[in-house]
Amino acid sequence: MPDLLLELFSEEIPARMQGKAADDLRRMVTDKLVAEGLVYEGAKAFATPRRLALTVHGIPARQPDLKTERRGPKIGAPDAAVQGFLKATGLKSLDEAKIQRDPKGDFYIGLIEKPGRDAIDVLAEILPVIIRTFPWPKSMRWGARSGKPGSLNWVRPLHAITATFGLETEEPDVVKFSVDGIEAGQTTYGHRFLAPAAISVRRFEDYEAKLLDAKVVLDPERRKDAILTDAKQLAFAQGFELVEDQNLLDEVAGLVEWPVVLMGSFEPEFLATPAEVIRATIRNNQKCFVVRDPKTGKLANKFILVANIEATDGGATIIAGNERVIRARLSDAKFFYETDLKTKLEERLPKFEQIVFHEKLGTQAERIKRIESLAAEIAPLVGADIAKTKRAAHLAKADLLTEVVGEFPEVQGLMGKYYALAQGEDASVAAASEEHYKPQGPADRVPTDPVSVAVALADKLDTLVGFWAIDEKPTGSKDPYALRRAALGVIRLIAENALRLSLMKVAASALVGLSMKPADVQKLPGDLLAFFADRLKVQLREQGARHDLVDAVFALGGQDDLLMIVRRVEALGKFLDTDDGKNLLAGTKRASNILSIEEKKDKRTFDGAPDAALYSLAEEKALAKAIGEVKAEAGAAVAKEDFAAAMSAMAKLRSPVDAFFDKVRVNDDDAKVRENRLKLLNEIRSATRAVADFSKIQD
Repeated sequence: MPDLLLELFSEEIPARMQGKAADDLRRMVTDKLVAEGLVYEGAKAFATPRRLALTVHGIPARQPDLKTERRGPKIGAPDAAVQGFLKATGLKSLDEAKIQRDPKGDFYIGLIEKPGRDAIDVLAEILPVIIRTFPWPKSMRWGARSGKPGSLNWVRPLHAITATFGLETEEPDVVKFSVDGIEAGQTTYGHRFLAPAAISVRRFEDYEAKLLDAKVVLDPERRKDAILTDAKQLAFAQGFELVEDQNLLDEVAGLVEWPVVLMGSFEPEFLATPAEVIRATIRNNQKCFVVRDPKTGKLANKFILVANIEATDGGATIIAGNERVIRARLSDAKFFYETDLKTKLEERLPKFEQIVFHEKLGTQAERIKRIESLAAEIAPLVGADIAKTKRAAHLAKADLLTEVVGEFPEVQGLMGKYYALAQGEDASVAAASEEHYKPQGPADRVPTDPVSVAVALADKLDTLVGFWAIDEKPTGSKDPYALRRAALGVIRLIAENALRLSLMKVAASALVGLSMKPADVQKLPGDLLAFFADRLKVQLREQGARHDLVDAVFALGGQDDLLMIVRRVEALGKFLDTDDGKNLLAGTKRASNILSIEEKKDKRTFDGAPDAALYSLAEEKALAKAIGEVKAEAGAAVAKEDFAAAMSAMAKLRSPVDAFFDKVRVNDDDAKVRENRLKLLNEIRSATRAVADFSKIQD
């Protein structure tokens, strides 16, 4: 079957937009093809700085013929309805229609036959629409073309369109269409400087090979591999090792079509500036990589750049130009750093009184006071020194007002640590400046120093409680204040440090800091705790646990000790993996289902203790005895927080529950016996709730 080759050749596309643009092009074209009945075999999209390209393999040469039936009016309907039906179906008279019998009457049915079109004609229709409606995040309109104003909005001026369609064994045809005066054809262009001449292409294999000859590596993954391999080898050859940076690699690969890796240097005295500042300077301003000495692990006064040209001088001029810019940037960074060191962190804090954190939550200075107070309350719970914790919370945000952080926001916290150490602060106090922001994602490390943990929890919980209190909660995919990330951070801090913490007690303290009454915390448990439950499900699911087990534990109510919830979920999961657990779950669900049916029928519940005098069968007595024993054992185990023992106690219910359902008829003819047996079923449900609400667990 034929293949499609499509290329949209333009001025330089911003690197940050290329990946999504390639995905969008593939999706939009293939979706349209499928909608037109042209089911393809495979598709792949590519992007370079100056082009988007797409190949779609195995497209049928022609659409299938379509036959559809259209229901018309009833027999005997008004003439206007009949004429409308004939016009819509293309029938000449009612003699060409079928009659369909229906309980509501007899209806006319028209058979509409729509012959398929050649796929190349369908492509000529859909491709210009896709180009005109392409979802660039930012687009532009440029000057006149052939004396007429341009009408196309595109990310950068579009220069050429390549569109061919055909079999591998034949000369492909050009898909004939035009967009804004640009006619689709078979002509593309190579590297802007190394091979700028026009290139005639036929199909994808021919296109990719000719571009490579013209110094254009089409596949971005291939460009990334080439850059990474060459950079590592160049660094190794000089006795260094590359400091890898995936985000920078992605960006640089979007800036070049023919990557050439070179190495430059800067003066050793700049290495007195913190390594992170050097890296940020070189990365942000020149899109270059840094290298380090493998013996010491410290940065070397070298950098690696990626050029887009094979220069006749071996790259000497390019290197010299980058060195000149980097030298100036590092000089600025060094000046900022040395200037920052002249002012103590504490002296910067009064400026926060003029900076609003949120109009409903006060200034940054007020927020720092809240965090300081809350961290002091949390400190004893996590084994942190209260005085150090208060000091750490007091200084943690101060580096936001420094010159370096103003220039490079990504080093906030880290610079606070450097400045705190430089002014003689305790190591734990300094570390908290950096670590109180952590963890910022699933791959980020979790602080373990108690002072850092206390300040990190205070920072995140103040944010969560504050925005909850003013009803600024995440909605759908929108989370402008990163509250989901904050909640996941709290969960990881508690779980990975094995901390015992009542979320609602801390929330009450946070509300006091917001000048709200402690009683207002009653507004929070419902949805804030549910929010934590949802985040905990995400966390546990990533670790392979079942989200329904979190629901089963939270359903017991009053569960705000996240560490105990995690341990209970783990024990419940292990129990349900056993035969005893699976069978008890089945028995409990059977009991719940029977109770639900009978409660709905009788319009009442079957609470209260069963009457032992009404037990007539050995299985009833055995089950009642087992329930009593299990309730006591499981309750005692839960009280000791020994959830494994609680699950072992639950396992003792399996046999008597199985025997009860095997031998006992619940809906006995005697109303009193029936009621007593239903109460016994309710006791099963009640007994299992010592560890979880089994009704929330999926089979």
